[in-house]
Amino acid sequence: MNTSWTPIKTAVSLAICGAAFAFAPAFAQTAAQTAPAAKTANMAMLPGDDFFNFANREWLDKTEIPGDRSSWGAFQSIAEDTNQRIVKMFDAIETDKNATAEARKVATFYHTFMDEAAIEAKGAAPIKPMLAKIDAIKDKAGLTRALGASLRADVDPLNNTNFFTENVFGIWIAQGLTDTSRNMPYLLQGGLGMPDRAYYLDQNPKMADLRTKYQAYIAAMLKLAGYADSDARAAKIFALETAIAKTHATREDSADVLKGNNTWTMKDFAAKAPGIDWKAFFNAAGLKGQDKFIVWHPGAATGEAALMASTDLATWKDYLAFHQINHFAPNLSKAFVDQRFAFYGTALSGTPQQSVRWKRALAATNTALDQPVGHVYVEKNFPAEDKARIKQMVTNIIAAFSKRIEKLDWMAPATRAQAQEKLKTLYVGVGYPDKWDSYDALKVVKGDAFGNVVRGEDFHTKQELAKLHKKIDKTEWSMPPQLVNAVNMPLQNAIVFPAAILQPPFYDPKASDATNYGAIGTVIGHEISHSFDDQGAQFDAQGKLRDWWTKEDMEHFKKASGKLAAQYSAYKPFPDLAINGNLTLSENLADLAGLSAAYDAYRATLGGKATAEGDKQFFLGFAHSERSKIREAQLRRQVMTDGHAPSQYRAATVRNIDAWYDAFGVKQGQSLYLAPADRVRVW
Repeated sequence: MNTSWTPIKTAVSLAICGAAFAFAPAFAQTAAQTAPAAKTANMAMLPGDDFFNFANREWLDKTEIPGDRSSWGAFQSIAEDTNQRIVKMFDAIETDKNATAEARKVATFYHTFMDEAAIEAKGAAPIKPMLAKIDAIKDKAGLTRALGASLRADVDPLNNTNFFTENVFGIWIAQGLTDTSRNMPYLLQGGLGMPDRAYYLDQNPKMADLRTKYQAYIAAMLKLAGYADSDARAAKIFALETAIAKTHATREDSADVLKGNNTWTMKDFAAKAPGIDWKAFFNAAGLKGQDKFIVWHPGAATGEAALMASTDLATWKDYLAFHQINHFAPNLSKAFVDQRFAFYGTALSGTPQQSVRWKRALAATNTALDQPVGHVYVEKNFPAEDKARIKQMVTNIIAAFSKRIEKLDWMAPATRAQAQEKLKTLYVGVGYPDKWDSYDALKVVKGDAFGNVVRGEDFHTKQELAKLHKKIDKTEWSMPPQLVNAVNMPLQNAIVFPAAILQPPFYDPKASDATNYGAIGTVIGHEISHSFDDQGAQFDAQGKLRDWWTKEDMEHFKKASGKLAAQYSAYKPFPDLAINGNLTLSENLADLAGLSAAYDAYRATLGGKATAEGDKQFFLGFAHSERSKIREAQLRRQVMTDGHAPSQYRAATVRNIDAWYDAFGVKQGQSLYLAPADRVRVW
C-alpha cells in the first residue's frame, strides 16, 4: 500500500478529455499562493478546461529543470534549501567546541565523504576485499551463505512502499499483519538492477533499448573492477536477471496487501521453495532461530530458489560481484561514479548532469545517520509554535473527516463505529519523533568513506532485526524529520509530518488559512484518508489486517472506488502508456478524501463567514502544490512503477468537488466538467 505522501514529478504535454495538459509533482506550491487569485492564475485559460495550467502557467513558462535533476518543482526547491541549511550546520559543527558526540559523528561522516581526492586515490581498492570473498566461494553452500549475508533491511511494502532491492531478497521488520502482539520479518522479492520486471519483459522499443544499454553497463562496470571477458559475463548476468524478473510479482500485485499476507515457517520454505538451504541462508542473514516469516512475494521466493539450484555457480558469483560493485559504486572513485550515473542518471532517468559532490555526500549521510541528522536539523529549524499550529490543523481536519463519516448514508452503524474508532486512536507525530534512536554503536572513521557507508548499512539492518526481540512501538517513525514528506503507517494506525515539510511554501505561518488548508491541510487530509483508502480500510484501529466492513458497505466502497480508478485509467500521458488507475487508486482516493476534508475544516474555521475569494485561494493553493516539471524518461518510469499518478492528474482531483465548480464558475462543455452524478464521492 502506497501510504507515504510522495510528490510525483511531471511536466510534459498530454491529453485528457480532449484538453491539452502539462503536468508536475504533488503538493509542491510556491509563495505565489498568497497573492490574490488574479495574480496567481493564467486568466487567458479557463480553470474548467485545465486547472493545472490555469494556476501554474506562469511558473511552468519560466522554470527549467536543473541539469542534475530528472524533475524539478517547489517540492524539490524546498528540499534543496533544507539540505543547504543542513550542510552549513555540518560545517559549523567542525569548529563548535560544545557540539555533541552525535553531531560530530554526523559531521565526520559528511566531511569524509566530501574528501574526493582521498577517495580517488584509493580507486577500486576499498571494494576488493568484498570481491575476493565472492571469488573464494567454492560451492553452492558457500553461495547460499553469501546470498544470505547480503540481505539488508532495505524494503518497506506498507509505509514507504519501497519494493526495490538489488539483493536477491529484502527484509522488513514490522508488526504482524494478523498478529498484533509482536514484530515479524517480511521477505520481499529482489535481485534486479533495473527498477521493475517490466524493464526486462515489456516488448517495446524503449524498454528494448534500455535492456541493451543495461547489459553494456554491466560489462563496463565489471571491466572497471578488473574482470576479464566482461561482455560474456555481462550476458550471463543479464540472462539471470531476466529469469529473476519472470518470477517477480507486478507492481500492482505488490501493492495488494492480501496477496502479501503469507506466513511461512521454515518447513514451508523447504516445501514451497526448494533449491536453497533456507536455514543456512537465514543464519547468514542474522535471522538464526526465526521460524516464522511473512513472505510478501511467494512466487519470487519459489522462483529465485529454483534459479539458485539451476544456474551455474560461476554465473551467480559474477552476479554477486556485479551487484556489489553496482551498489557501492557511488562510494568509489570517479570512474565508477560516472559510469553508474551514465546509466542510472541519464539513460534510465534522462538526467544530463550529475549532482555536485555535497549533495551526494549529504544523501549518503542521511542514509547512514538519518535520525542524528534530523536531530541536528530540528534543534535550529522547527519552532514550537509551528508544531502547535499544525497539531491544531490536524485536530480540525480529523474532526471534519469524522463528520463526513457520520453523514454517510450508505455506511452501516457497526462499520461507522469502527471507522470512528480508527480516527480516535490515530497517533499523530509532528516535526520529530517522541524519542530518538541511539547511534552510539555505529563506528564512523575519519578518512574511511567507503567503510563508513558499509558500516552504516550493517548498523541499520542490525537495528531493524533487533526489533524482533522488542515490544511493538506504535509511535516509531518510518522517515526522518529532515525529509520533505509525510506518511500514514497502517500497522501502527499512525501518521507523521516531518519538520522539513512544515515550512514555506508547504506551510507558511504568514499565509491565510485558506492557503494553508489548501496546501498543507490537503497533505494532512491525504494522510488521514489513507487509513480509509482501498488498502488502509483493511486495517482496524489496532493495525490488524481484518475485514471490519459489512458486505454491503464494502460493495458500495468498491463500486465508488472503481469509478475513480476508471477516471484515472482514462488519462494517457503517452500514446503507448496510460495511467494504471488500480495501481494509483490508494493515492487517488487519499487525494480526493483529503482535499474534501481539508476544505470542510477550512470552512469550519470561518464560523459562517466564507467568501468566494477564500475558496479560490484554497483550491489555487492545492493546484500550486502540484507544480513541477519532469523529463520524459523519468515520467515513463514513474507511470510504470509508482503508486502515485502524475501530478497534473492529481491536480484534476478538483473536478470531483462541488465547491470547486462554484468557486471558478466551471460550466458544462469545459474539459474538466463532470455532471454531478459522475463526480466520484467516496467519503
